[in-house]
Amino acid sequence: MTDQAVESEVGRARLRKEDARLITGQTNWTDNISVNGLLHLAILRSPMAHARIERVDVSPALERQGVVAAFSGRDLDGLGSLPCAWPVTEDIVLPDHPPIAVDEVRYAGDPVAVVVARDRYAAADALEAIEVDYEPLAPVLDLEAALAEGSPLVHSDKGTNRSYVWPLKTGEDFESVRQRAEVTVKRRYVHQRLIPNAMEPRAVVVTPLAASGEYTLYSSTQIPHILRIMLAVVTGIPEHKLRVIAPDVGGGFGSKLQVYGEEAIALAVARRIGRPVKWTESRSEGYLATHHGRGMIQDVEIAAMRDGRLLGLKVDLLTDMGAYLMLVTPGIPILGAFMYPAIYKMDSYDFTCTGVFTTRTPTDAYRGAGRPEATYAIERIMDELAAEVGLDPVELRRRNWIGHEEFPYTTVAGLTYDSGNYEAATGKALALFEYDKLRAEQADRTARGDAVRLGIGVSTYTEMCGLAPSRVLRDLRYAAGGWEAATIRMLPTGKVEVVTGTSPHGQGHVTSWSQIAADVLGVPFEDVEVVHGDTRAAPQGMDTYGSRSLVVGGAAVHHAAQKVVAKARKIAAHLLEASEQDLDFADGVFSVKGSPEARKTIQEVAFETFTSHDLPDGMEPTINAEHLVDPDNFSYPHGTHLCAVEVDTETGQTKIRSYVCVDDVGRVVNPMIVEGQVHGGLAQGIAQALFEEAVYDDEGNLVTGTMADYLVPSAADLPEFVTERTETPATSNPLGVKGVGEAGTIASTPAVVNAIVDALRPLGVHDVRMPCTPERVWRAVREARS
Repeated sequence: MTDQAVESEVGRARLRKEDARLITGQTNWTDNISVNGLLHLAILRSPMAHARIERVDVSPALERQGVVAAFSGRDLDGLGSLPCAWPVTEDIVLPDHPPIAVDEVRYAGDPVAVVVARDRYAAADALEAIEVDYEPLAPVLDLEAALAEGSPLVHSDKGTNRSYVWPLKTGEDFESVRQRAEVTVKRRYVHQRLIPNAMEPRAVVVTPLAASGEYTLYSSTQIPHILRIMLAVVTGIPEHKLRVIAPDVGGGFGSKLQVYGEEAIALAVARRIGRPVKWTESRSEGYLATHHGRGMIQDVEIAAMRDGRLLGLKVDLLTDMGAYLMLVTPGIPILGAFMYPAIYKMDSYDFTCTGVFTTRTPTDAYRGAGRPEATYAIERIMDELAAEVGLDPVELRRRNWIGHEEFPYTTVAGLTYDSGNYEAATGKALALFEYDKLRAEQADRTARGDAVRLGIGVSTYTEMCGLAPSRVLRDLRYAAGGWEAATIRMLPTGKVEVVTGTSPHGQGHVTSWSQIAADVLGVPFEDVEVVHGDTRAAPQGMDTYGSRSLVVGGAAVHHAAQKVVAKARKIAAHLLEASEQDLDFADGVFSVKGSPEARKTIQEVAFETFTSHDLPDGMEPTINAEHLVDPDNFSYPHGTHLCAVEVDTETGQTKIRSYVCVDDVGRVVNPMIVEGQVHGGLAQGIAQALFEEAVYDDEGNLVTGTMADYLVPSAADLPEFVTERTETPATSNPLGVKGVGEAGTIASTPAVVNAIVDALRPLGVHDVRMPCTPERVWRAVREARS
């Protein structure tokens, strides 16, 4: 126990507590888990994008050495349908989604059969013995063609490839705005499919306890609590008999925000054979079977006056659902629906999203989840409007953004932004970037007709994160709430356990939550441990996604710690023979006002509570506390990103020369962790702009199915980043935090593409489709010149 002064933790760049295990190889990944009698699963996947299953014979696999069991989809029929928790419209077309195909496969990689063997390699080898007869059906790949009359159907019993149409029309009618506008600009932008690349592939281990009917499922998941509920529904196992543990999880980026068929299959097989089983995907298997991100066509029209003042925005989306609606597939573009107006004031907003089934891997959440797509569209078309009206892109934005004195501000899309200062962030970014100097250099190089052009890209953004207000989620037809839970347990020796419902997978929650609790309780940072990721140890939670953990989960920790202090105050007052009102509390010490020598540390109070020898009458012998947070509003980080590129017009090669970003994420708990999140986000956003794309052939086969074909950039492919921050605290939570996990990804993609187009605009180029590979840039230049 200690009563020494405790330095404030929030705001300190603490080294992460998690890192010692990570860098010494003492982590507990799901694939590391081994239990007595463990068997291994391997899954046979369809080589065809669309086909009817005529016959599956698993019996030849049973003859292979080491094989214990093998099952077809029909053998495991009755598992139920994988859940979709976000049916965004009342009339949504929502087909059943069997965890393993029974009658028809609908994308290359759809599970068809499973082998159980004594080791992983025997299971994989036995897959080749399974006999499957397919009757090929026509693939459905083009979003517009899929909606045409007479198109082949992904789900023939539904009679359509249209899943839903979701409109949002606010403010003045767009047609009337168009009539009085002096300038309108229309563009089409295409977001390629992206394949998540978490460092740790997906893995599942299921251990059954036959005598009691209990099951423990380990999964590299972002959502252990949601997974438990959904698997209970799918498999029929009572929820209280199912324990889900997310051990150390090596990244997710949304790809592990899912209830996957492999988890249901592993649970069903363990239940069937009464033995523990493990499944771990290979990287190439994951490219086929882990859900993809993005995949969208955006038709965007902006209306303005000649001086650049915005009047209205019209957005029509066609978004690729893939073959099935997974956990939140339909809702991903809807999250973005509210962000197309971004930081700008306008009179009219007209948005329509159409979800389309295709015979490709299902899509779902990927870092930013709808918000990067929205930011890309508005920031790209703002540059196009700036060129049309002859304004500098920064000046056009300045004329239209919400002023800092106007907050709180309700946007045309209906969101209320609580705080922000776009002027400050942009001004700081421009100074760091030396914007005017680069513009002068650009003009000089353009005048000289240099083959290597200099381009400058601007991206200002805000995002809605801290996905939480349950009433808002209800109105959006999301099946779950958005609250988050935390419990503070004061141990008799004065140490502290923080139990959180969030489930980290690289974000540093253990460190940040320790800092928050240490500050409120006044105990040393080292005295705090964080418990997470186990539905038995941390029974309440809504898990981790949508930059919600700190804003909602961290706030819950803060409130729970305050409750502990309030309980401890009662006992301290009793022990010190003073009234509660006469006690001060600072640095973990209760002291009597005017008599500082009369004092008790909160850790001493914890021990006194444990003994229960002298408590106030009627008080329970505990100062532990829990708190559930359900905020009234989202949080809205913002910032300005600036990118300078050099584009070789003869080869199409693009090189990022400099990159500056100034983000405002509210109050910062740990600057080092924030910096890491921004760097990672920038890498993923730049990757979409320049490198990554899931490509299918005309038959629906994924042709970028390995890291040799799907280009994930390395550190050598990325520039140095200049990162800075401004700080306008959020008013929606007691910490003043806003969320940072997705900010870099949201802002960086349009900054890079805007820079490329800016370099080539004097040649007549108005767009380059992502990823902006050397070939695509070269072709854009040739087409403009011709």
